[in-house]
Amino acid sequence: MADLPDAATCYELLARMALIRRFEEEAGRQYQRAKAGGFLHLAIGEEATIVGTTSVMRDEDFLIGTYRTHGHAIARGTDPNRVMAELFGRVDGTSGGRGGSMHIFDAEHRFMGGYGIVGGNLPIAAGLGLASQYKGEEAVTVCMFGDGASNTGNFGETMNLAALWTLPVLFLVENNLYGMGTAVERHSAQTDLSKKAEGYGISGTRVDGMDVLAVREGVAEGLRQAREEERPALIEAFTYRYRGHSAADPEVYREKAEVEEWREKDPIENFAKRCVEAGVLGEREVAQAREKAEEIVVAAAEFAEASPEPPLDTMYENLYATTDPSGWYAVDERSPEPHRGENEAEMPAAARELAEAGAAYAAQSEEGDRPNPAIHGDAMDGHSRQAPDPEEDDGEPQDTVERPLNAEGAED
Repeated sequence: MADLPDAATCYELLARMALIRRFEEEAGRQYQRAKAGGFLHLAIGEEATIVGTTSVMRDEDFLIGTYRTHGHAIARGTDPNRVMAELFGRVDGTSGGRGGSMHIFDAEHRFMGGYGIVGGNLPIAAGLGLASQYKGEEAVTVCMFGDGASNTGNFGETMNLAALWTLPVLFLVENNLYGMGTAVERHSAQTDLSKKAEGYGISGTRVDGMDVLAVREGVAEGLRQAREEERPALIEAFTYRYRGHSAADPEVYREKAEVEEWREKDPIENFAKRCVEAGVLGEREVAQAREKAEEIVVAAAEFAEASPEPPLDTMYENLYATTDPSGWYAVDERSPEPHRGENEAEMPAAARELAEAGAAYAAQSEEGDRPNPAIHGDAMDGHSRQAPDPEEDDGEPQDTVERPLNAEGAED
């Protein structure tokens, strides 16, 4: 067991974990209130892995995660107000309200984002490491991902390139024992995930992800290896999430007794207890850390509520990174004047008029009952499914026999 650091460091570690825990609890509450939209993946229980990792990183290091990353951004220094505003889809969010929970991003603090695609961050981490190497910088990229991502093709490809090019990347598997609802022993032939990159020449180690000091110690060594020895490393951190995979998870795949057993290993409660018993922190400091976390999170929710929603006319902004000169990334042919799709705000007048006319038409309320396709035919085929009304006979011969329909709904 790693020795306790000084009182100031212990307090900072405890305060960060308490803040992340309280933030996640509030995020879940706001999701239930329908204030936070989209998907929501909470990291309650994984605070030690997050804080232990970020606490030994340098300011110039990069961090990249997947979609359970509210706490990662906060631990790197992102204002909780901006993280909560992003969950609310508001303009003051980290991505201007356009990313939501799964796409927190803060380049200023070198948190290079969460990504909704499992394993999608792995090759991006390799790219960040390559850029640092190319520029001659000492920055290390820390790439955090779940156990399920270790089974993707991106994992093997990234490990191969990272080892081949000796990239300064520390890969950290947040093994919470479940890939969505599938236990690790059912989705991975090799359950010791620290060994999964050995075939590519990347050594791996295991740490207790519920012990913030064990994570600090392991990650510090991994960073040293990547920075000083200029070779990638892999760490598997055993951790656990107390909530479901997402807010919509019914959690039918694990027993309540298992969750309660892991709650006994709570990273915050156990660290606080250890600090108090060792006399490094007092009960007053522990309570103070929790009270401060409550104050920050309540203010973050109020900030997010007060932040405005993005104007609709900004919907097409920042969809493409364009340079001049450049080719067309997309072609918009919805009008007689095709134009560059990435420059939606600068579309020709004719295209804008047509788009606005279409939107206005769609917004009109329809009077009367809508046609029933089973009787009147599909809007596009122009055929009736029933005999014409004799009172509307125009004198021309009419076929008044109903036609049977085949399985596809067309007339036989």
